[in-house]
Amino acid sequence: MRMDQKRSDREEFSNKKRHRADDTSSARMTASQPQVLSVQRYLYEKDFPLYKQPIEIGFFSLDSQRRFYNDDRQLRYYVEAESSPNFNLRDGYRDRYIKRDESIKEKLDHMLQWILENRGKVEMAPKVEGASASSRHLKFDFVTWRGHLTKILTTPYETHEGWLLAVTLFQGTHYISEVETEAARREREDRSARHEEMTYWGYKFEQYMCADEPGGRPDSGGTVNTNEAYCTVVQTRLTDHHLLFSGEVDCKDNGSPLKTAPGCYIELKTSLEICNPKQQSNFLRFKLLKWWAQSFLPGVPRIVAGFRNNSGYVVSTQTYETGKISQMIKAEQNCWRPTVCMNFCAEFLSFIKKVVILDDPRVVYLFSWDPFKDVCYSVHRDSEYSFLPNWYVEEMR
Repeated sequence: MRMDQKRSDREEFSNKKRHRADDTSSARMTASQPQVLSVQRYLYEKDFPLYKQPIEIGFFSLDSQRRFYNDDRQLRYYVEAESSPNFNLRDGYRDRYIKRDESIKEKLDHMLQWILENRGKVEMAPKVEGASASSRHLKFDFVTWRGHLTKILTTPYETHEGWLLAVTLFQGTHYISEVETEAARREREDRSARHEEMTYWGYKFEQYMCADEPGGRPDSGGTVNTNEAYCTVVQTRLTDHHLLFSGEVDCKDNGSPLKTAPGCYIELKTSLEICNPKQQSNFLRFKLLKWWAQSFLPGVPRIVAGFRNNSGYVVSTQTYETGKISQMIKAEQNCWRPTVCMNFCAEFLSFIKKVVILDDPRVVYLFSWDPFKDVCYSVHRDSEYSFLPNWYVEEMR
């Protein structure tokens, strides 16, 4: 879809929704509340903000039917590839592929289920005024998915895709859940056959690189089922924002000198082989930005990339240390800067704290952003954007 059409659709959405309260009179904005947040890069070219080393405090698994298990049964183990692997990423696409239904929006449900089953692992603060005697709220400013934070980090350099993030303040904690934009929905529904198959290629590469048991061998003849997942849960702090978030992990390296998670985890990626300077520049400027953000946030130290040809065969692999990616891009002119990404993320979280004033699980503050625009928001009560389920709210009260 052409970028100008996407932009037009998103502008129409923003004009309808911007700063509108849906029957939420008590949430009317005051003069002291900021109305928008600028995304201009120069505002965030400051010293790198404080970001504490992420600590894994738990994990969970999702099985072939997306059922939640409070254990590591879906954890896989890294197996190093040969120097010339020749992996056929197209193998099994037609007859050994079970794809997760992307139209089902799970929101934060699995993360919330983990919280309820691991109260002893999650730091709790004293009960809030007016709460029940057994109520203790989370000692975190934000609960979300790693993928949502990745979108925020890369926003200053994103030129094609906007986003919608729903935020609800409940017992002192801000919960952030993504809302699918109309443009993203159309893109998902209108994907070409080639695009669908290339999406499979990334999962197939993981199958070639992972074993089910430590010391085992990959089973490349098995079924690729994208319902299955192993997720880490980490806590960290960005400036004065205490974060609890979860993200999917591809595999664990049993041979890593860093034995404790997340230092022993590896992120697996695929990319078109680099054959000329322009491809190298695009790789550094665009692909590495998202790879870095995705791995830096949870503290995953290594990314193993499989470089493929146009026929879908992996011809080589290369390992990138997440902490050294910022050095790799320094020679590239007008390239992205990690400090801009992290400072913008910190400022956006501060913006949320200033704007989101109603502590009510039925109220959603919907933050909206389009490329080359400011971040704006609207307020909604009992709307289609509500995402905290009753089973969670009642259990936490």
